[in-house]
Amino acid sequence: QIDYTGTEPSSPCNKCLNVSWDSSPPCTCTINFTLEHSFESNVFMYYGLSNFYQNHRRYVKSRDDSQLNGDNGSLTNPSKECEPYRTNEDKPIAPCGAIANSMFNDTLELYRIDNDTRTPITLIKKGIAWWTDKNVKFRNPTGDGNNLTVLFQGTTKPVNWPKPVYMLDSDPDNNGFINEDFIVWMRTAALPTFRKLYRLIERKDNLQPTLQAGKYSLDIAYNYPVHSFDGRKRMILSTISWMGGKNPFLGIAYITVGSICFFLGVVLLIIHHKYGNRNTSADIPN
Repeated sequence: QIDYTGTEPSSPCNKCLNVSWDSSPPCTCTINFTLEHSFESNVFMYYGLSNFYQNHRRYVKSRDDSQLNGDNGSLTNPSKECEPYRTNEDKPIAPCGAIANSMFNDTLELYRIDNDTRTPITLIKKGIAWWTDKNVKFRNPTGDGNNLTVLFQGTTKPVNWPKPVYMLDSDPDNNGFINEDFIVWMRTAALPTFRKLYRLIERKDNLQPTLQAGKYSLDIAYNYPVHSFDGRKRMILSTISWMGGKNPFLGIAYITVGSICFFLGVVLLIIHHKYGNRNTSADIPN
């Protein structure tokens, strides 16, 4: 995990700490780090946020699923659940709602450093969303032709976005409402500290690890402000083995519940030993 929030004065990203949503050009910073062990299998790059409550009731409801499914009527007349991010300057917002408005928009690039030479790591941006989300829940509006600029005509971008939804990507299969970064963000997290899949790094050579041990650098286009609510941002690299991915939650939960049961068992044993032999006879002694 690489924390790049920049709250520490010595951090390269400290200069970007008070960045705003519409900073132009974006603030950039670079963090160097070392991988102690090679990553042999496919690698998953995540971004992580802390102290960000995507589970707030009004936040979770602030979306229009019909609009996200490509319904032309909802595109120009979004649900009232999206307020106050339903319209802007008398134009309907697409996509509407607080979830879309707060979409994570930092750009992360990874490089391997070998003899002072930086080699870019290929990051795959497609295949990071659930298949059902990509192919069923999220669809672009339909109409004459496939020009998204025309299909989204009459709508406006979310307030905090630097560009409209039909300019999220140059690839037509990853643009508009079916942009996978957008789809991943719209699946809200249950806890205030969470991570979401950002990119994939596929293994190309069975004889070589996906990421060799050594020096790397992370280039960041710092667009997403978190300092105002004491949040933190981090980049996570993770891989899987034949047993699956590393997730300590169940282990911690089992140990915690087991420890509580053991403690209560000891307490009840002491109570039983100390008070269990009392005379329970109802006879009145002479």
